[in-house]
Amino acid sequence: MKEQYNAVISKYWDDVATVKNFVGGEFVSGNGDKVVIQNAHDESELLSYPDAGADIIDMANKAAKAARKEWWGRTAQARGQVMFRIGAKLRENLDDLAVVEAYSSNKPIRDAKVEVSKVAEMFEYYAGWTDKLHGEVIPVPTSHLNYVKYEPLGTVLQITPWNAPIFTCGWQLAPAIAAGNSVILKPSELTPVSSILVAALAEQAGLTKGLINVIAGYGHTAGQMAIQTADIRKVVFVGSPVTGKKIAVSSAERGIPCVLELGGKSANIVFDDADLDLAVRGAQAAIFAGAGQSCVSGSRLLVQESIYDRFCEAVANAAKNFNIGNPHSADTQVGPIHNAKQYAHVTKMIDIAKAEGAEVVDNGLPSVPDKAGFYVNPTVLKGTNAMECAQEEIFGPVVVAIPFKDEDDAIAIANDSRFGLAGAVWTKDVGRAHRIADQVNAGTFWINSYKTINVASPFGGFGDSGYGRSSGIDALREYSEVKSVWVETARAPAMNFGYGANLG
Repeated sequence: MKEQYNAVISKYWDDVATVKNFVGGEFVSGNGDKVVIQNAHDESELLSYPDAGADIIDMANKAAKAARKEWWGRTAQARGQVMFRIGAKLRENLDDLAVVEAYSSNKPIRDAKVEVSKVAEMFEYYAGWTDKLHGEVIPVPTSHLNYVKYEPLGTVLQITPWNAPIFTCGWQLAPAIAAGNSVILKPSELTPVSSILVAALAEQAGLTKGLINVIAGYGHTAGQMAIQTADIRKVVFVGSPVTGKKIAVSSAERGIPCVLELGGKSANIVFDDADLDLAVRGAQAAIFAGAGQSCVSGSRLLVQESIYDRFCEAVANAAKNFNIGNPHSADTQVGPIHNAKQYAHVTKMIDIAKAEGAEVVDNGLPSVPDKAGFYVNPTVLKGTNAMECAQEEIFGPVVVAIPFKDEDDAIAIANDSRFGLAGAVWTKDVGRAHRIADQVNAGTFWINSYKTINVASPFGGFGDSGYGRSSGIDALREYSEVKSVWVETARAPAMNFGYGANLG
């Protein structure tokens, strides 16, 4: 995998052991402290690079301001054609991008390929929206023609996480530029490479030079500096609630609005009348895919009392069939925890759960590997909703199974959480399914399914899971300013004094 990665990167810059920023259409080095990216499989060093400094932020700010004027000056149809070509360019380079994503982000290669194709789909979807961002005419009770326009914000700052770097890169970039904005993108310092290549390939497809600028560095340095000094009109953050709140405060001090897509503790509810084989597979996919490192993971498994014990055992036993190991291997299904800090958190949360009385359902799997790497076995804990492991995000392949009595009990437990990102219910009772969907506090909810999302559908959370929406037409609204225009049409208009006064 390393040789493949080096071969791809050498197409863009010479020193493959480092990482460059992509600013104003150029690859440039930072000048800050050293950032080290580890191999989660064996804890060796993958890459290192210098954190972006103040000069990089200034370059990105100037490039974005210049580019947005040229981009918005194009016709809507021309912008859409460029975006569609970006999608095609990403598909042409799918294998290269998947290699980069898998190697630099400690992600199974099979997952990386799927995510690259989804990013191409995002640009293609929003390509079709560029010439459909029309306004409305409002039937006001005066002689005026009143119409509404949707205009770009200007430059937006996007801060994306390490768990799905290329996916969240496309998830935010595509609607932002479709709405006419320029972007400064700050990926996690642990996973900047694939986002940098997406920006470079977008310019190869005809995107205005400097419209997308990607800075590689720490959040508390490069990210904070961009919030404080760059000419930005909105901050979009995907990540933890703790960091999200800090970003919201920093943005508010400058009067800049935010979209926050934060954590989750989603309730996956299984009734005894469900198709249990399907529900078991759904429960596995909800928490063990991606080693549980997903904000929408079904990390609370609510199971009706009559099937609780056997369902928990079935979910745990099914994990014996997973291929767990090196993320760079083609047959790996569950890889390691992404980084040392997160590994320490996951293992600590399991220890806390045991101390609180949670029971680990034995699935007979040995620990993998024995000596190195940030590996955690797929783990099923029998517990209660009052436990810390049920209230706080673990972000690993660990699910807390909680028994419930009936429909009302399931809803009460599901909503006993400060989060509200996602949820699901498994039942053959159609009426019950819709009642549960209506009453569970969640921005996304599935019925007899889990973890299906699409760029056409809005995504976001309630409560500590954040606010604002990504994807769909809702994302275009997040990236637009609304302007109301009033045109007097009367031959002898009345002169107003105050709001709405008619002096005749």
